[in-house]
Amino acid sequence: MRYSNHIDKLPAKTLEDAIVIRDHLVKTTSPNTAKRCLMHFSAACNWAVRSGLISHNPFRGMSEEIKIPKAKNEENDINPFSEAEINVIITKFEQSSYYNYYAPFITFLFQTGCRPSEAVGLLWKDVASNYSYIFFTGAVTRSLEGLKRKEGLKTQSKRKFPCNEKLRNLLISQRINKEVTPDDLVFPSPEGCFIDINNLRNRGWKKILEEAGLEYRKLYQTRHSWITLCLAKNVPVKQIAKWAGNTPAVIWDHYAGLIDNISSSGILTRLSQ
Repeated sequence: MRYSNHIDKLPAKTLEDAIVIRDHLVKTTSPNTAKRCLMHFSAACNWAVRSGLISHNPFRGMSEEIKIPKAKNEENDINPFSEAEINVIITKFEQSSYYNYYAPFITFLFQTGCRPSEAVGLLWKDVASNYSYIFFTGAVTRSLEGLKRKEGLKTQSKRKFPCNEKLRNLLISQRINKEVTPDDLVFPSPEGCFIDINNLRNRGWKKILEEAGLEYRKLYQTRHSWITLCLAKNVPVKQIAKWAGNTPAVIWDHYAGLIDNISSSGILTRLSQ
């Protein structure tokens, strides 16, 4: 068991000492480790309750009380790709014999600036019948039960995003020779399930960046790159914020200082026509 070392170091190991266990984990491990340990303890107790082995779960709700420091938030880790780098990444995915399946998904991320979890959870019922716009209405998150789609976004219940010609063509290509229902995923995994962002990032994304000779940056930088390029093209900050699901203040505070390093041709034409 991957958490056995933490269990061995606990000062108490009875359900009556759940609070003592929580406090020990909070004091001796990182917030992320403490949160995950408590999630697993709670899941085990839920199973025991269902099985009639115990009467209640003393760890219920404890993991939710632990907040991960914002300094580690991908929203604040901004290191956007340049136009040339974006072109290379998309081309490398398209040409890859192993990862070309994900080329439309990667292109979509660069074209919309949406959060990867939002793209993973995009359903066909969220796409206008004439492909003129998209409604981002949910995101896929990871839990003890695996990947799950949840309604609502990080900062709002839903967000409307207009489709230009290139984005419309990309969406149309996702339906060619496929029978889809409104509740089907726009970008399913090869197995027809949710794309596992962690798996894609650690394998395909990392491999493509290596082949392109680029320093490793998280997949979330697709969002930061889109926002930065929109600023470089002088798209109104208020409009960028509306499309991205941020506030104008966040756009100015986090991105405005980066646009001097971004060229405003090439990929801007590719993404904005």
